[in-house]
Amino acid sequence: MSNSFSTPFICLDCLHKDIISTTNSCPHCQSPRILQHPELHELMIAHIDCDAFYASIEKRDNPDLANHPVIVGHEERGVVAAACYTARVYGVRSAMPIFMAKKKCPHAIIIKPRMNTYQQVSHEIRNLMLSLTPQIEAISIDEAFLDLTGTETLHQRSPVESLILLSNTIRSEIGLSVSIGLADNKSMAKVASEMDKPCGFYIIGKKEAAAKLAPMHVSVLHGAGKKLVQKLAGIGIHTCNDFASADPQLIRHHLGEGAASLQLRAEGIDHRPVISSSPSKSISAERTFKNDIADAETLNAWLLNLAGEISTRLKKSHLAGKRITLKLKSREHKSISRSITLSDPTQLSDKIFSHGRVLLEREIQPQRFWRLLGIGVDMLTDETDADPPDLADPDLEQRQKLEKVMDNLRDKHGTKSIFKGRNLNIQD
Repeated sequence: MSNSFSTPFICLDCLHKDIISTTNSCPHCQSPRILQHPELHELMIAHIDCDAFYASIEKRDNPDLANHPVIVGHEERGVVAAACYTARVYGVRSAMPIFMAKKKCPHAIIIKPRMNTYQQVSHEIRNLMLSLTPQIEAISIDEAFLDLTGTETLHQRSPVESLILLSNTIRSEIGLSVSIGLADNKSMAKVASEMDKPCGFYIIGKKEAAAKLAPMHVSVLHGAGKKLVQKLAGIGIHTCNDFASADPQLIRHHLGEGAASLQLRAEGIDHRPVISSSPSKSISAERTFKNDIADAETLNAWLLNLAGEISTRLKKSHLAGKRITLKLKSREHKSISRSITLSDPTQLSDKIFSHGRVLLEREIQPQRFWRLLGIGVDMLTDETDADPPDLADPDLEQRQKLEKVMDNLRDKHGTKSIFKGRNLNIQD
């Protein structure tokens, strides 16, 4: 942040704070990592974004990767799930096809995603956030909004101090860095977190929000997706200033009534509250195949494999789900999804697979090829309600016992130590 006369400051390393004139380093520890802002201790809404989350976990778990460009994704026919900052220098970006990423960065190391690990780390970070405030709105596996209103009395420190301590704790205990944006509302907090990456902390005050946004492209606004940005460009609106100063009637005509709140965000105004959310809204897994598949037996074998992944993650998270959703993408890139809602929540691989198979078999046809298969479970609840006894399914208890034995063997000897015969039909 820029220096100014008598502006409150705090050191990001030692948390020394004061109101001083001008400085380039902390007078207590001489660190250059200082944060200055007139509204330093007045702002309550934060956006926390884990830096290159998947790739950073891979580098943390394998120090030999530290100085190499790392891409997380399926090497054959997949897309980039994450790229470390070294790979990004070469132009690699999330959602880019792997073949294109390899052209841009031929020496990159490509690693298959480990979703179980990423979910677990996300859960650990969320628990640290909960030590600050229950008002946490997760918007993805690696980012969340926090509302720290009223926490000063509880923690005996301002929100900015609590957030610095949180960032330092995540770095020391989990081994990852985060970037934090602090502002008066959600939209501006998200804009702020993008201003200083990686391992950054940026503040946008209420009084300066409109001026900060004015020259920025409208795509920085939280909730402005690609299609909306294209519509705005079609009527000559490119910057936030263009958007904020446009005729509201023109905006409603082209974008509908819902665009009014987004137009306010272009002025730095956002009335949406931080809404507490569960750590996971759904748990899913999918595979993009090396070669398109039409064979029913092979597709069912893959489905069984994915159902096992989902079941393991549900059990480790102590969750169960009532709705099972099948996802398919055809050779022609047409995506479909089919769902079934159960009478009781489940976390059993056997049930997830059997219901998913019913959905899958309705779509299988001769010469109909699929390039992607996925399955997910949502409507999540605590595991205490999972898989109650069922008179219509007398073998349920026996299958539960068998699955528990298999889970214990995998925990002890590895995930590939035991598998069902159907899995012999697939090659990962």
